[in-house]
Amino acid sequence: MGKKTDHIAPRIAEFIKNQHIFFVGTAVAEGRVNVSPKGTDSFRVINKNKIVWLNLTGSGNETAAHVLQNNRMTIMFCAFEGKPLILRLYGNATIFHPRDTEFQLYSEYFPNAVGSRQIIEMDVDLVQTSCGFGVPFMDYNSERSMLDDWANQKGEDGIEQYWADKNTKSIDGFETQIIK
Repeated sequence: MGKKTDHIAPRIAEFIKNQHIFFVGTAVAEGRVNVSPKGTDSFRVINKNKIVWLNLTGSGNETAAHVLQNNRMTIMFCAFEGKPLILRLYGNATIFHPRDTEFQLYSEYFPNAVGSRQIIEMDVDLVQTSCGFGVPFMDYNSERSMLDDWANQKGEDGIEQYWADKNTKSIDGFETQIIK
């Protein structure tokens, strides 16, 4: 059933490429554990031990706040179509903002989006698969356009104001460093 390895094998990278959603888990010593669903074309395998994903502007900024204090991260994919599989990537993450050189370098991997808030780089040290027999089938219809529509309507200045108003602290009051 389940297997563990220290790298992302080609068949795992192919599985990741075909998924429409992933979940990000982070936590600090005190406060709430965060699990965030992520969609759109926002995840890339860079090599067998490195991934990056584009974090779009949202109502909270928990992942950034957590990674700044404790860089542990877990990413989970579930096969909702086809052969059952649950995949978890474990590792340590670094947050890059639009002001960072690394953000500019990695942004070339993703479609341009006004709401691009951070790029998270994760060094993967454990890859774990499990059966996924209990995960239901769910049909994928399409991506939602509402987040992009909202960000485009706000424009770059409006997004930066939104960050200042809503994304500078986590729900537990931890700094996110979105604005410096």
